[in-house]
Amino acid sequence: MADKITKNMAFSEVLEKYPETAKIMLKHGLHCIGCHVAAFESVEQGCLGHGMSSEAVDNMIKEMNSAIKQKK
Repeated sequence: MADKITKNMAFSEVLEKYPETAKIMLKHGLHCIGCHVAAFESVEQGCLGHGMSSEAVDNMIKEMNSAIKQKK
């Protein structure tokens, strides 16, 4: 199965596997890169906690998956 980012993954897992996604997260107002909670909080939990809508979370996930697909 191809690599894919899901909203249930921890921020730290996404950033460790796909560091190129950091720019996308920052663009969406998420500065979770150095946050200690990033190791435990899922992408969805963090995004919703920062006021993003579920639709915005889904769009960001699609954008990140597109970025990692292009890199391969």
